[in-house]
Amino acid sequence: MKQTSEEQDKTSLHRHRLLEGMARAVAAKGYPDTTIADIVREAAVSRRTFYEHFSTKADCLIALYEAASRGALDVLRAAIDPVHDWEGQAEAALAAYFDCLSQNPALMRTLFVEILGLGADGLAARRRVNQELAAFMLEVVNGAARRRRRPVLSADLAMAVVGGINELVLQAIEEGRVGGLRELTGVSVGLLRAVTRGE
Repeated sequence: MKQTSEEQDKTSLHRHRLLEGMARAVAAKGYPDTTIADIVREAAVSRRTFYEHFSTKADCLIALYEAASRGALDVLRAAIDPVHDWEGQAEAALAAYFDCLSQNPALMRTLFVEILGLGADGLAARRRVNQELAAFMLEVVNGAARRRRRPVLSADLAMAVVGGINELVLQAIEEGRVGGLRELTGVSVGLLRAVTRGE
């Protein structure tokens, strides 16, 4: 039976509240100690509502990871100014991205670290997000490169840069340097510049 517009809005609202509840719970307790009871309490919905949207706690974490990643990608897109060359665009976008990640260190740690422990489903979610980031990088770099007839970035190298940036972020998390993520902007742009010049 097809949902009415009002029912769709209610469903969407409940899902959003559950993701926010998950974010608050894991920020407070960490993912391993977070229970479904914690999530529904933070979201102010019933356990039944949770199971209408997610089969497991892990499913909810994956949905939160993907939603947070889409939000970070929106920040990247908003920071792009086509007036600048691709290096200037990349620097502004990456600085905004790192600032976005730094806003909630506890949640970021959960998303970057715990997603790796969810097995095949977590890996698939991480792969989807990385592919979106690599596609965005290709769009920015290759768009500017074509206008200036410069070499373009390959899909494999774009993915390698995304992987390198992810490792830099993970290292910063492990070393307790989440507040200083913006400092990764220079080395990230440098990596992108190096692989582009090598094409």
